[in-house]
Amino acid sequence: MTEPSDANASPPTSPPDAPLRTTPLNARHRQLGARMVGFGGYDMPVQFPTGILAEHLWTRENAGLFDVSHMGQGFVVGADHETVARALETLCPADIVGLKPGQQRYSQLLNDAGGILDDFMVTRSTDPAEDGALMFVVNASRKEADWAHIEARLPAGVRLMRAENRALVALQGPRAADVLARHVPGVADMAFMTAVSAAFDGIDCHVSRSGYSGEDGFEISVRARRVEDLADALLAEPEVKPIGLGARDSLRLEAGLCLYGHDIDETTSPVEAALVWSMQKRRREEGGFPGYERIRRELAEGASRKRVGILPEGRAPAREGAEITTRDGRPVGVVTSGGFGPSVGGPVAMGYVAADMAAPGSELSLVVRGNALPARVVSLPFVPHRYARRVV
Repeated sequence: MTEPSDANASPPTSPPDAPLRTTPLNARHRQLGARMVGFGGYDMPVQFPTGILAEHLWTRENAGLFDVSHMGQGFVVGADHETVARALETLCPADIVGLKPGQQRYSQLLNDAGGILDDFMVTRSTDPAEDGALMFVVNASRKEADWAHIEARLPAGVRLMRAENRALVALQGPRAADVLARHVPGVADMAFMTAVSAAFDGIDCHVSRSGYSGEDGFEISVRARRVEDLADALLAEPEVKPIGLGARDSLRLEAGLCLYGHDIDETTSPVEAALVWSMQKRRREEGGFPGYERIRRELAEGASRKRVGILPEGRAPAREGAEITTRDGRPVGVVTSGGFGPSVGGPVAMGYVAADMAAPGSELSLVVRGNALPARVVSLPFVPHRYARRVV
């Protein structure tokens, strides 16, 4: 949702009159010259002095450090893994019972209509002493609603523990593994979507090999009081630069990844959103989660609309909300994310279109400032993912 012009390079922001919270790295961002904006209820860096385009390309080529401490971190705790996993499976369509120790999984909290309340990451610890706990990371703008939703639906003996004393940073890019291994030995051998408890230069932390950029990388959860030390150590490495929300947004858009409240929301199902891969076979067949009848029907019959990648043929970007039509003017959908793709070298977009127009190669028009601009449906992602090869 960005292009190489700072005037048009901001991701969605909080209302200007909303009181903003700060992350533990707020002062450091300001010392580094960040331009700050409201996002998800927090005062966050949208860019640093080098600018969004440079930050985006640096992350694609080296390693970028992102502050994601605004995200919600918590633990769902019970007597054992099976008890906790069964409880969570009543809220989401993922196979939580089958999570292996040290494995991480992406899923969604669903409402009774099969719409997405939020998307999240869940991780099972490698420590047998912690096998009755699952770690959660949810979106900043949704975390209070998520916690309330989860707490109201957990059975007796299972509880939610909010980890408000923790910070979270992401190190993303092809040099991330080499850099982090200097401080956390062994992380370069981790598989994609796994996690370990570790020590970063003596600082206790939780490291997962995951991220939101389409590149290889890691997310590091640490006590808030130690995050400045950890961030400073990473920023002292020559391959690492601080990266703001602007580049985070353009990276995830090129990677074809959803942003909650834009590409997915309470009206969209995982089938419509092209997230069927996140619903493992047992759950698709057995159900037992909210909205299963809708999802089962869409799996069998096809959804009436689908999230697709869209490549405009000119140089003008189509922003969120732009109408999508056929070439002869029939409305078929709407853009949910769009902007300049620095690695693509031109505009890119995602949106929902009627199922009969969702095949790659379908010719469309994007209505921008009253003008119908030619575009076509393309397969996602726009830039190939470069995650660590091994997956558990």
